[in-house]
Amino acid sequence: MPKVALGEPVTVAHTSHPVLGASLRSYAYVSLSDAGGLSQFGAHLETLDSGARSAHRHWHEAEDELIYLLSGEVVLIEEDETALAAGDVAAWPAGHPVGHCLENRTQAHATYLVVGTRSRADVVHYPDAGLSVTLTDRRHRVFRDASGTVVAEYSSPSVGAS
Repeated sequence: MPKVALGEPVTVAHTSHPVLGASLRSYAYVSLSDAGGLSQFGAHLETLDSGARSAHRHWHEAEDELIYLLSGEVVLIEEDETALAAGDVAAWPAGHPVGHCLENRTQAHATYLVVGTRSRADVVHYPDAGLSVTLTDRRHRVFRDASGTVVAEYSSPSVGAS
């Protein structure tokens, strides 16, 4: 297997999500799996700025997720909060209904590897917002409220590892 040439980190400056609301603040990522041409799982190297969150608290019906903290410190937010430091690992099996996200509450950057299944279809639940999103072909998204009513629908050009 040849050495993979990685692209430059992509910096995402978050604004308010059109459906979920609140900003997560900025972070940077490099897609390791895309650079290697992999399609069965996604792997990203992500760096959270001070005060940033990795995502809105969520869980996947069809995708496993794993993070390995490489540097810095974050707080894992589930029903409770758990401090994570470099060398710590957290994992969520597909279908395990525990909403989760990471938050950097320090003044330093925090960098971690995130690996997840790349299912062509998935349902992602956002318990704090009372919403779920059905993804098809990894691009088309249909957001529903707790009653199942469609509240938004759109397609995006591409979707990353998780």
